[in-house]
Amino acid sequence: MPLIGGAAVTFAAPALTLRRRRPIRCAVTDAATAEEAALLRRAAEVADLSAGHTSPHPNFGCVIARCGDVVGEGFLYAQGTKCAELQAVEKAGGLARGATAYLNMEPGDCYSDHTAVSSLVQAGISRVVIGLKHPLQHLRGKAIQSLRSESVQVDVLGEDLQSKTIEDALKSCLMVNAPLLYRAAFRVPFSVLKYAMTLDGKIATMSGHASWISSKVSRGRVFELRGRSDAIVVGGNTVRRDDPQLTARHGGGHVPVRIVMSRTLNLPDEAKLWNVTEAYTIVTTQRGARRDLQKKLAKKGVEVVEFDILNSRDVMEYCYDRGYLSVLWECGGALSAPAISSGVIHKVYAFVAPKIIGGVNAPSPVGDLGMVQMSQALNLIDVSYEQVGPDMLISGFLQPIPDLSPVIPSSDEISVLDPTVSPFDTKIISFYKTWDPYGAFSNYSPHPIQMPDENGNNLTWSTMEHYYQAHKFVGVDNPLAKDAFEQIKMAKSPEEASRLGRKLQRQHPEVVRADWDSAKIDIMYGALKCKFSTYPHLEAMLCSTAGSVLVEASPHDLFWGGGREGEGLNYLGRLLMQLRTEILEESSKTSVVS
Repeated sequence: MPLIGGAAVTFAAPALTLRRRRPIRCAVTDAATAEEAALLRRAAEVADLSAGHTSPHPNFGCVIARCGDVVGEGFLYAQGTKCAELQAVEKAGGLARGATAYLNMEPGDCYSDHTAVSSLVQAGISRVVIGLKHPLQHLRGKAIQSLRSESVQVDVLGEDLQSKTIEDALKSCLMVNAPLLYRAAFRVPFSVLKYAMTLDGKIATMSGHASWISSKVSRGRVFELRGRSDAIVVGGNTVRRDDPQLTARHGGGHVPVRIVMSRTLNLPDEAKLWNVTEAYTIVTTQRGARRDLQKKLAKKGVEVVEFDILNSRDVMEYCYDRGYLSVLWECGGALSAPAISSGVIHKVYAFVAPKIIGGVNAPSPVGDLGMVQMSQALNLIDVSYEQVGPDMLISGFLQPIPDLSPVIPSSDEISVLDPTVSPFDTKIISFYKTWDPYGAFSNYSPHPIQMPDENGNNLTWSTMEHYYQAHKFVGVDNPLAKDAFEQIKMAKSPEEASRLGRKLQRQHPEVVRADWDSAKIDIMYGALKCKFSTYPHLEAMLCSTAGSVLVEASPHDLFWGGGREGEGLNYLGRLLMQLRTEILEESSKTSVVS
């Protein structure tokens, strides 16, 4: 029975018959407008609270207020954790009824369960003020439509609310999700170039010595920037000269990937970046470069990725495919100049130290850009100046934060974009990040499952990833394994559960259960069956993909994912298709019997 496997699936929000109080009316004055703007800025501030603790993700903050008094707040901590809106209404309790919710960004419902919308509706929220519509095409406008269909008043900045004060609040909402906006507009991660230089524009002495130009306080800020990034990019010169470690050094939380760009692989056999115990390293190079070193790096656990011609844009497009939102460039002038020229650098952070070292041949932060006249200079936008210890931090954008509203079609337009697509064509449906159209298929999706333990007692797991990672250590008579099981079960997010499980497996392979390689597929399939049988709307979403090939689009997990160029085994996609077949066959038998 041919179906349209690749078509987007929409689910109507469940009808609710709750009686809500009428909106609490506050006087509409300039002061009230300023108050609303302040509450929206607060929502943006709250949305940013997870920065550095988890890998970058769309930032959602919710503030619930009654006539200016905040009664509840919440923010998305990580992929697969409780949504901001639900947290806020839980904190507000009965005070949420008739109140106004301020959201920095329209909620994104990738799981077909409408938790964000239904939590606001069921709590009796009468009005929602939204900073900006969701920038991703498959989510844009849907939550707003769902809220309005439940008779909730929705005001969107720049559309329903307009004033100079409101524009300032909108800027805060844009800034907190700048990485998502740039990624959606340019199809590359949001990229920040960071450097420290002396007052005379040098990043090192003529001999190459650079420790330290900036102060300890400034270096602390750099660690914060790293914690906000999916990856840190350096060139071969930096590896040879500085032998950096490039960790966030915050004693826990998110650790970014280190990426080295080197065309010739003229790199040392030993370097701090080749130690992947605490952080993952990727080396990008041109095809065929130094096969001997590639083999040595692979044995150390370093991933080597070859490109036909190594350049900044292709590397950033590769990072986009890996799902990265934000990348920090900590390279020298030889790499920063082509990165700027190719248009992949969006923002600059320059730490200027009150020092002068001189030197005609001392390196500068940006190499040759081919400019011969001052009129060709690149001017930063939205420039900020901040005193950081003895240094001055100057930051600004090379490209303005994109306004996606004119270029992303509305939900009504999406269905008619390509009427020529045949319903009989084989479709490939990819999923990876939880905010993808089929993000509900991810192990990270926030759907708790109940699974029996060794004694037959049901245990509740926050996500499938929690369950999967913990079961690496089940049945092992070792205190370290038992402790790992409990730590993973209590992890605050699936990301943290994955990090704990992978790290212990890498550092102490002796505590991983002996049958793990043969058992992990059955463990994953058991969790999948539990998840999709527990949530009927997820089962419906899975069945709607009939006739399509499901691919877990992780470019680096070659067992569960499809890999960068389809070289992965895609076992998660296979298991989902197997489960889909079982569900459809069972449904067919039931229909025949009835």
